[in-house]
Amino acid sequence: MARKPRAPRKVPAPAPIRLGPGAQVDPSAIVGYPTGRKIPSLELSIGRDARIRAGTIVYRGSTIGDRFETGHHVVIREQNRIGDDFRIWNSSTVDYGCVIGRRVKIHCNCYVAQYTVLEDDVFLAPGVTIANDIHPGCERSAQCMRGPTLHRRVQVGVNATILPYVVIGEGSLIGAGAVVNRDVPPDSVVVGNPGRVIKRAGELRCTTGLLEGRPYRSTVE
Repeated sequence: MARKPRAPRKVPAPAPIRLGPGAQVDPSAIVGYPTGRKIPSLELSIGRDARIRAGTIVYRGSTIGDRFETGHHVVIREQNRIGDDFRIWNSSTVDYGCVIGRRVKIHCNCYVAQYTVLEDDVFLAPGVTIANDIHPGCERSAQCMRGPTLHRRVQVGVNATILPYVVIGEGSLIGAGAVVNRDVPPDSVVVGNPGRVIKRAGELRCTTGLLEGRPYRSTVE
């Protein structure tokens, strides 16, 4: 008795990679790198007019807005939601599960840990490190990982470190090399290790003579 032929096995179609019009992608960049993590959607969407330079790797599973621009050897992991006009320069990494607003700029050699929030107009200077693990080495540490939240217009200086769960208020300035281990009120200037507030950002004055008065407007009335 002849056996019935087996029905062909259905192979699910790969999730789409959507790259908006006007994109420029260097030949050695990888757009749509597969993740080893099981996530709900592997779709990758990048808006119009992207500029993705050599050595950059963008994983599947993220949504990125218009005018996305990278330097060389940038890594953007999966499950990130990123707004328009995001710029990230050489050898910087955004790990998975982050929320990044509009007009955010990340300079060279920065690391943004999983589950970090960067609101609109945040700036990270070269070498900034953002952490998310309050119990490194603990067998359950993954369950309580959470990065910091940097509210609108926070500016972070060279080689500063922002620790997990910290909330930095709108318009604050974090000085070079500072280690921020506690929440920061809006419009604050933070320096040192551990970081301490020394004044309001709106009180700073230009010391170069190029600008009369205060270079930063206060967010606190």
